[in-house]
Amino acid sequence: MRVKTEFWVKAYLRTRQAAGAFAAIVAHGHDDAGAVLIKINTLDGQAALYGPAPVSFTDAAGAEGDRRFTRLHDAEVVAENTVDALIARQRSYDEDVWVIEVEDRTGRTGLDGWLATP
Repeated sequence: MRVKTEFWVKAYLRTRQAAGAFAAIVAHGHDDAGAVLIKINTLDGQAALYGPAPVSFTDAAGAEGDRRFTRLHDAEVVAENTVDALIARQRSYDEDVWVIEVEDRTGRTGLDGWLATP
């Protein structure tokens, strides 16, 4: 059984802040079942964007109902305005999506165990 999105987001924010990164909700989505986009801002004009992984990307490590994430672009990091455009496109057709921004110069996601592999 999957936990409510609002609860997951709050827990994720706490883990990032405990690790010394600044993290904030940029867009509040549906409390129970909204998708989550995570922008990792490296504070040098570049960023990475992670979002829900397709079901086909799940691996044996992921238990049923767990959230799984994948990077939504090919390169490890891209220009921040590219990430912002991806977020805007997603929000244009999904108003229930959550957007979290994490500022971390080293690019740590804190998604260990939640990253899906193809």
